[in-house]
Amino acid sequence: MAADVTELRVHGVSGMRAATLLDRPLVVRVAGDRDAGFYRPRPGYGEATGPGGATLEAYHWSNLTARNAARNLIQLLLLPFMLSNLATWSRPPGSGAVVKALCRLLGATLTGMFVLALASVSLDLVAWQCASDAACTTGRPALSWLASLPLGPRLALLAMVPITAILAVSWFSARAGRRYEGFSATTGSGGDRLDAPDFWHTAALVARLRLIHVAIAFGTLDATLLVVLAPRGPRVVGVGLLVAAITLVLVASVLLCVPGLANTGTVRGWAAAAVRGLGPAAGVLTALTLAYAVFLGPVPPEPGPVRLPGHARMVDGIVAVQAVLLVVLAAVAVRRQRRADESPQALRGLGAPLLASAAIGLGAALSAALVYRAADVLDRGAVPTTMRALANAPLQPPATFRWAALGTIAAVLTILLGAFAGSRLTRSRRRQEAARTMDQDFPHVPPDTQPQLRKVRDIIVRARLAERLSPLLRAYLVLSSLSLVVAGLDLAGFGPIQLAARLSGKASAVARAMFYLTDVGTYLVELFALGILVIGVLAYRSADLRGIVTVLWDLGSFWPRTAHPFAPPCYAERALPEMAKRTQALAGKGGVLLSGHSHGSVMAAATILQLPPQTLRRVALLTYGSPLGRLYARLFPAYLGDEVLRDVGDRVGWRWVNLWRHTDPTGGWIFSPHSPGEPPLTDDASGGVDCRLRDPRSVSVDPMDTVPPPIEGHWPYYTDDRYAAAVADLAGRLDPPTKTPGVVSRPLPDE
Repeated sequence: MAADVTELRVHGVSGMRAATLLDRPLVVRVAGDRDAGFYRPRPGYGEATGPGGATLEAYHWSNLTARNAARNLIQLLLLPFMLSNLATWSRPPGSGAVVKALCRLLGATLTGMFVLALASVSLDLVAWQCASDAACTTGRPALSWLASLPLGPRLALLAMVPITAILAVSWFSARAGRRYEGFSATTGSGGDRLDAPDFWHTAALVARLRLIHVAIAFGTLDATLLVVLAPRGPRVVGVGLLVAAITLVLVASVLLCVPGLANTGTVRGWAAAAVRGLGPAAGVLTALTLAYAVFLGPVPPEPGPVRLPGHARMVDGIVAVQAVLLVVLAAVAVRRQRRADESPQALRGLGAPLLASAAIGLGAALSAALVYRAADVLDRGAVPTTMRALANAPLQPPATFRWAALGTIAAVLTILLGAFAGSRLTRSRRRQEAARTMDQDFPHVPPDTQPQLRKVRDIIVRARLAERLSPLLRAYLVLSSLSLVVAGLDLAGFGPIQLAARLSGKASAVARAMFYLTDVGTYLVELFALGILVIGVLAYRSADLRGIVTVLWDLGSFWPRTAHPFAPPCYAERALPEMAKRTQALAGKGGVLLSGHSHGSVMAAATILQLPPQTLRRVALLTYGSPLGRLYARLFPAYLGDEVLRDVGDRVGWRWVNLWRHTDPTGGWIFSPHSPGEPPLTDDASGGVDCRLRDPRSVSVDPMDTVPPPIEGHWPYYTDDRYAAAVADLAGRLDPPTKTPGVVSRPLPDE
C-alpha cells in the first residue's frame, strides 16, 4: 500500500530548501512556481520513495515570505499592526464578535497614533514650534523660509508629510496583499472557523478594512489641523469641517463594530453603502480642510502657545481610549475563559489583551522614538524636557509619548529581569523533571557517560523553560496596562518630571533623578527604534538574523488580516488553498500522507479542515516537532484548541501520529505526554496520536563510532527509524484509491 501513497512533506518557518526537506540532492518542481512549489526527487537520480516506502513530495513555501532589505525594514515598522491583527485570533472560545470588535478598535487607535506621531513632527515640531523660533531656524535654509509663510499655508504644506505616509502605507498594504490574497479567483470575505470555505479568502474584507482605516487616518489628520485653524478663521466653516472630521472618525469606528463585518466580513444595506462612501468622503474632507488652511485670512500674531494647540490632548485621548479598551478586552477574555468548558489555557484567556498591549507598547515606543529624535535634531542635540529653560530646549513634544514609551520599556525590562530570575529559581525543579526522563530513557549506562548525560539533561532543562514563563506574560499585561493609565496623567498636565517635582519638591533629589532618568529613557527609546531599523537591514545580509526575523514574520503573518489592514499580508491565503488543491489531486490517484514539520504541522492540520469528505478518507497526518499543542492550542484556543484538534483527528479517522522529543524546544505532545510503553492519559482515540522519541538514541559511544549519537532536538526527524515506522503504519491504514483519474504532474525544468 505504501507504494500508492504520496508523502507530502511541509517545512516549518526555518525555510529549508526542498532538497533538504526530501533528503535528496537533486529535485524537480512538479507543480506551483518559484514562490511556492511542489517538488519531487529528479527521476533517475536516487530513490523517489522515502524511508517508509511512500512516494516523496515536498511543498516549499518559504519564498512567499522572503524579503529584501527594503521590505524587511518596512515590515518591521509595521510590527505593531501585525501584533494587533494577531490579537483577534488569540481570543478564548466563544467570545466571537465582541473580542473582534475590541481588537479592531484597538487597531484603529494604532492608526490614529501613527498619524499623530507624524503630525507631531511635521505640524507641531516643524510647522508650529520650530518655524516660530529663530534659534531653531537660524542657519537652516530648508526651514527658515517656513517662518515667512502664513500659518495656514505652512500647516497645509507640512500636512503633506502624514498624507503621503498614509497613502504609502495603504498602497503597500494593497500591493503586498495581491501576491497572496488575490492569488485565488475566489472572492470571499473570510469566516470564523478554520473549516469555513472562505476562511483563507479575505481580499474583500481587507479592502473594506483598508477604506475604514484610511478614513480614520485622514479624519484624525483633519481634526488635528482644524483644532488649530477653526478658532483663527471663519468659525462657521471651520467648526463645520471639524464636526465633519470627528463624525468621519466615529462612523468609521462604528463600522468596525458592525456584527456582519466583525463575524464574517459581510456587510449589507447602510453599512455597505457607508463603507463604500468612506473613501470619497475622506478625500473630499481632507481637500476642503487643506483649502480652508491655504485661504485662511489674517491670524493673531505669533508666537502663540508653546505646543500645537489641541495636539497633546488628542494624543492623551487616544492613549486613554487604548487603556479603556485594553481593560475591557481583558475583562471579556477572562470572563469567557472562566465560562469555557475546556480546561484553562496557559495564558488564562489573556492571549488577545497580551498581544494587544504589546502592539500598543511597541507603537508607543516607535512613536516616541520618532518624535523625540526629531525634537533632538531640531534642538541641535538638547533633549527637550520641561525642566530646562525654553531658550536651551524650545521644542516640547507631547509628554504622553514619554510616559507611554518609558512605561513600555520599564515593563519589558521588568519582565526580562523576571524571566532571568525565574529561570534561576525554576532550574532545580526542571532539572529534577529532566533527571526523571533521563532515568527512564537511560537506566543502565556506564560511568564514563556522565558528561553526555549532563549535556542531555541541560538541553532538556532549557527546552522546557518556555512553559514556565506564562505568569511573566500575564505580569507584562498588567504592567503595560498600568503604563497606559499612568500616561493619562498628562491629561492633568503632569509629565514625569512635573509629577516628581510636585510630590517631592522642585529641587529635590527625586526630581533631579527623574530629570536624568527621562533623558536616559528618551535615548533608550531612540536606540530601540534604531535597533529595529538595523535588524531590518542586516536581516537581508545575515542568515542567522534573517532566520529569526523570518520566524517572527512567518508566525505573525500566518493569520488573515481581519483586524488591521496595514499588517503584513497573510501568506497562508495562498499556501493553504494550494495545499488543499494538491492534496485532492493526489488523493485521486492514491493515498496522501500529509507530513508537517514544526509550523508545517499547523499548515497540514489547517489543510485537513479544508478538505472534502471524499478526499479525507484517503488522507493521513504525520506531525513532528509540532507546536500545535505546546503553542497554538494555548495562544489560539478558539481556532486551534483541543476541540478543533480533535475535529482534525475525527476527520482523518485518527490516522494521525505525532512524534515529539523532550529535547525539542519548539515541538511537543498534543493530547498525551506519555512515554513509550506507558498507557496514554486519554482513554479515547486521541491517546494513540502522540509518540515520544528518545533523544539521543544513546549516550554511549558505539564501537564503530568515535562520538556519542547526536542530540537531534527539533530537526531532523526523518532519520529516525520510528519515523519510517510511522509512515508505514499510516500508509497501511489508508483506504485504497478509487479509479477516478487524477491530475498528472508534468515536471518543470530545474532552476
